Amino acid sequence: MFTAANVIDEVHTCPNCGQKMTCCQAPPIHVGDGLGWGSEYLFICLNDDCPLFVRGWQHCENDYGHCASYRYMELPGSKESNVMMVASKDAFTGSVVDKKELAAQDKRQKKIAEAVADLSGAEAAGNFPPALYLTCEEAANRDDRRRAMAILAKIAGPEIIDPIRNHKFRDPALEAEAGLIIKSVLERHYLRECPHCGELVKMQAKKCKHCGSELGDH
Repeated sequence: MFTAANVIDEVHTCPNCGQKMTCCQAPPIHVGDGLGWGSEYLFICLNDDCPLFVRGWQHCENDYGHCASYRYMELPGSKESNVMMVASKDAFTGSVVDKKELAAQDKRQKKIAEAVADLSGAEAAGNFPPALYLTCEEAANRDDRRRAMAILAKIAGPEIIDPIRNHKFRDPALEAEAGLIIKSVLERHYLRECPHCGELVKMQAKKCKHCGSELGDH
């Protein structure tokens, strides 16, 4: 598997025009066989003056009756090549890989991997930050996030409530589990949330010490 870090600096040259090829995100489906490309990234010649691209319009019109042409492409780490049919000259210009963005993605993935590794001893050590990070990290694996949530429910304190409340979960099931974590934490610390201001108060409190509202029985 090629990662952003070991792909972005590769240099590929189009044999048709001699121009440097561009690193792009690969389409999810290979139009030829319905499968993937075997790589998340492809090097594609985006030179509009490339002979392959220039001649491809007439070729596609004559052979297929389509208004289309071809772009030359190669896989990362090899000279394995192919041609890809495109419907316009703008195809793939929106999927050009940005080096800074890839570096940020790699950094994010490394942080996720470190947090996952820290989960193994988190419960015994009472170390909740890695679990909280994974709980609120949308790019993390779903199973890892659920494992992190289970740990939080056992060892975390009230300080995790606001970060979880303020996080927008994309997965409704994980959002529901996050609500159960908060419930568990509150119960373990004999606390509840004021329904008027949202601040934490003791379970037995009759009046919120923050906003002064009457709380009544729990």
